[in-house]
Amino acid sequence: MQANVLVIGSLNMDLVAQAERLPRAGETLLGQSFATVPGGKGANQAVAAARLGGQVAMIGCVGADAYGHALRQALADEGIDCQGVRVAEDVATGIAMIVVDANSQNAIVIVAGGNGQLECADIERFDGLLQAADVVVCQLEIPYAVVAFALERAHQAGKTVILNPAPASGPLPQEWLAWVDYLIPNESEAQALTGLAVDSVDDAEQAAGLLHEAGAGKVIITLGERGVLFAAGAQSRHYPGRKVQAVDTTAAGDTFVGGFAAALARGLDESQAIAFGQAAAALSVTHAGAQPSIPTLAQVEQVLS
Repeated sequence: MQANVLVIGSLNMDLVAQAERLPRAGETLLGQSFATVPGGKGANQAVAAARLGGQVAMIGCVGADAYGHALRQALADEGIDCQGVRVAEDVATGIAMIVVDANSQNAIVIVAGGNGQLECADIERFDGLLQAADVVVCQLEIPYAVVAFALERAHQAGKTVILNPAPASGPLPQEWLAWVDYLIPNESEAQALTGLAVDSVDDAEQAAGLLHEAGAGKVIITLGERGVLFAAGAQSRHYPGRKVQAVDTTAAGDTFVGGFAAALARGLDESQAIAFGQAAAALSVTHAGAQPSIPTLAQVEQVLS
């Protein structure tokens, strides 16, 4: 299959509990519901790109267990080329334990499992997928050495490279920034990358400036209900958020990234792609779950029409 978006990243089974509020340290709360839902930032972004108009392939790693089988099947059901999703023996598939409160905020603990087994050799083995792609998307739920290898290889191949630095624990290696066309953190990730608290659009503009000084080209900081801050050098623009009734914000950022990638691959310009990604993310938060909440191209086009 000819893929115009390649996602290199994580696949997790999300174990989702709904509770009235998030628990405090040492506290046990009674929950209201529980579900297992296909997730992982990489897989979420791949599904988003596929539903939103992209031809998509994925490179990743799962364990030889029921969760791993279910995650690969979920990709295949979306028409995603998952030949690059390796099954590793003697390791569990990655999981994310998610608690969602009554205000749709969440707390997440990730266990890497098979995601931690992804190797640079996997990228080399499926170089044909990279060469066929127009846009390559990475995150940080796989080993950093693999991320670096993928970013450099995609950049050298002349692809449009998107990095969603999630989860971020500190500044990125400087050489990475030269390989990335679009760096897309959220508020907390922008704070981790720059050390600057990002609590407003003005803060986001300052953080984007610091990232530019560090070597980043184009920066898109997602700000939840406050919208998106796009910055390219000294130029910046704020895209206000869409007003919706949020139910679950779990995959909103992934939906934006996947939608933005698919829109670029379909030939939309930056501004159009940002607006498209915003509309997709706004629709996603009105439904529960990670991948189940991601809208289709037709649904987003209806909102934008």
